[in-house]
Amino acid sequence: MPKSREVFDYVKSRGWADLSGPESVLFLAAGEYNENYLLETRDRGRCVFRINHGTQLGLDDQIGYEFRVLQAVYPSGATPEPYLVDSAGTETFPNGVLLMRFLPGGAFAYEEDWRGAAGVFAAVHGVPVPDGLVVQADPVRAIAEESFELVNRYPDHPRKRERDMILRYRDTVLNLADEAAELFGEDPLCVVNTEVNSGNFIVDREHDKVWLVDWEKAVVSSRFQDLGHFMVPTTTLWKSDFRFDGQGRKVFVAEYLRRAGISMSLNDAVFGADIMERTILLRAMSWCFMAWYEYTRPGRELKDEFTFGRINRYLDEMECFFKRGA
Repeated sequence: MPKSREVFDYVKSRGWADLSGPESVLFLAAGEYNENYLLETRDRGRCVFRINHGTQLGLDDQIGYEFRVLQAVYPSGATPEPYLVDSAGTETFPNGVLLMRFLPGGAFAYEEDWRGAAGVFAAVHGVPVPDGLVVQADPVRAIAEESFELVNRYPDHPRKRERDMILRYRDTVLNLADEAAELFGEDPLCVVNTEVNSGNFIVDREHDKVWLVDWEKAVVSSRFQDLGHFMVPTTTLWKSDFRFDGQGRKVFVAEYLRRAGISMSLNDAVFGADIMERTILLRAMSWCFMAWYEYTRPGRELKDEFTFGRINRYLDEMECFFKRGA
């Protein structure tokens, strides 16, 4: 049975939305751990039906966690409105599903939309921090630990040279934790997305609006996680040729501080973002290393050739990335 028909049957049987027929369900997009379908409903307007396939946070209820995050950040005005969630799942959708509002718009372009992204971060980071979310109070060490687990997840991984390079760079990153301790310790924690690649932004140019979607890996941590992730080359080069230069980084961080109304010196904020940018480079390469192994195993349900191409490119160019991040 086509997946769109399975989605239709589920929504119809649960009474989640009023659909005219299976033709009201259209495939929208798929990531590494989720699939999304667009629903044209008669009672809720356009909705997104999100199917979970796994977790990056090691959670038993990944879809329920993402739903709680969406509830927390929705008041920012920059994220989708969550409607319903089914964590228990079914035989068809064993990892659960959720329903949320569809946000209209087009692709994100760094040259045109970086100011909008700064506004999104400022709004999201300003929402009250809820209970029950994963907390990374020491993000540098937490990400270094996560990266170590990713690199060592598959002992029979054949790319030994790349593993050694990642582990050496990890030692460099661990030294950054002490450098960042005072700044990060004084700055209040907030909800951060942690996966702010261009594909997770939606731009409504008609109304001059930027949205941030895909909240599966959000945590409570330093605001500099999102700023560093947004500017690191492994993020900007994923679907574009854009790189932030030194001046561009300063201008972006200054815009964020202005929008957030934070009385922090620009030098301190740039320093914090730089620390996290270098740390997130470690995590990006560690994930690519792990994902390469999974992509080359038989039986993988979700396999995007574009993603696999980027994984190969980043692993092949790892040494150059690390030299710039050292």
